[in-house]
Amino acid sequence: MDSIAKARQILRRYYPRNHVWLASALGLALILVVTLVPEHFEDRERLRRDNAIASIDASLSSDAVSPFVGPLPLTDAVIDGAALDSRVNWHSLTVQPGDNLSAIFGKVGLSAQELYRIINSSDEAGILNRLFPGYELSFHIPEPGLLEQLQVFVSPLEGFVFTRQDANYQVEPIQLQADILPVVKQGAIADSLFLAGQQAEIPASVIMGMADVFGGVIDFLMDPRSGDQFSIVYEEKYLNGEFIGTGDILGAQFINRGREHVAVRYETTQGDAGFFSPDGESMQKAFLRNPLDVFRISSNFNPNRRHPILNTIRAHRGTDYAAPTGTPIRATADGTVTWAARNGSFGKLVVIQHNGSFETKYAHLNDYAGGIKKGSRVQQGQIIGYVGSTGGATGPHLHYEFLVNGVHKDPRTIVDALPQAISLEPSEMPRFLEHASRILKRFNETKPDGRLLTFTNTPNQAAGSE
Repeated sequence: MDSIAKARQILRRYYPRNHVWLASALGLALILVVTLVPEHFEDRERLRRDNAIASIDASLSSDAVSPFVGPLPLTDAVIDGAALDSRVNWHSLTVQPGDNLSAIFGKVGLSAQELYRIINSSDEAGILNRLFPGYELSFHIPEPGLLEQLQVFVSPLEGFVFTRQDANYQVEPIQLQADILPVVKQGAIADSLFLAGQQAEIPASVIMGMADVFGGVIDFLMDPRSGDQFSIVYEEKYLNGEFIGTGDILGAQFINRGREHVAVRYETTQGDAGFFSPDGESMQKAFLRNPLDVFRISSNFNPNRRHPILNTIRAHRGTDYAAPTGTPIRATADGTVTWAARNGSFGKLVVIQHNGSFETKYAHLNDYAGGIKKGSRVQQGQIIGYVGSTGGATGPHLHYEFLVNGVHKDPRTIVDALPQAISLEPSEMPRFLEHASRILKRFNETKPDGRLLTFTNTPNQAAGSE
């Protein structure tokens, strides 16, 4: 008996006829799936790619479409660390910590000779030697090893495009315009200003900016109380409908212990921008109250303090601000750096000479900010160094001194005795009042306590302000 007959005999003996027919049908279906479906999938995928390429070609050939549309979208496809974007023969990546230009060019299949050629093409190409994490790079490589164009975005709005011309590259800047949307946010303090900002969904940078605006009139360590309220108008930036960051603070209001402080950003006819109260007085006081944003005072000015290390009565001629190592330190006023080096028990020290025979000292620094050296000009609020514990320090803190004509003064009280910053010129007031009324109108619509901020027609007077 041949093998086929034996198989039939076994099937008839152990399996009913209907089971045999069912198994045969399932086998036939499996064969159809294996042979026919892959072809269908391939055809559908090929059709999808052809349609996408045709759409891209049509877009690129249209004169109405600018080739500079911002940072390029990335897909899930990755080749050796570089992602393929939706355009034909483009490879995009985001610079990561530790990346270098040579490794990036290798990821997209470009040689060291091509790298040398592009970085020596012009002075503007120096941007490629100063890559920072977060930069977006997009390479147009029409054939392996051939770079036709490189787009470098240092921010969502700014960048450079390198385009091949014969054996060299032409460099042009990219400057995109964001859509600006003014927004109004409000908050009430229960624990701290920064927690209140988080609860109101206000970015930390905006809250820090508001603290800088009011830094000359409000001590944000000692003054804020539970129940204080604030409102702020600031810019949000959008590119192609996507949020990309915040812009300028346009106006802010802070009600501290029942007293209302208002600041409006204004650009003078000479092009100088600053914050002013409703009566035109600059919010930038002669000195900031504190050189740190986050801190606690560990030791006040005290001419009779017992020294913590020497255990003797020794005058403490400044204020100690305890803060984590690395906390940024700000210059409390404009001035010139006269010392930026180690100085005995002060450790790393910065000394700034200000107008009017004023001098400030910042001691025990962990490090200096970039560009801070003897002779450097600094502006109020500029970061000059970082909290540390160098010299005769028992822990990380800033020792801050304030001198007037060489005599030490209490940094916590001297600010109130100093002259205030100048106000707007009378000729600026009509223009300022018109501008400020538009900003404060937004507060009128949303003030939590129902009071209104409105201007009279008389310069240097604003109804509803103190």
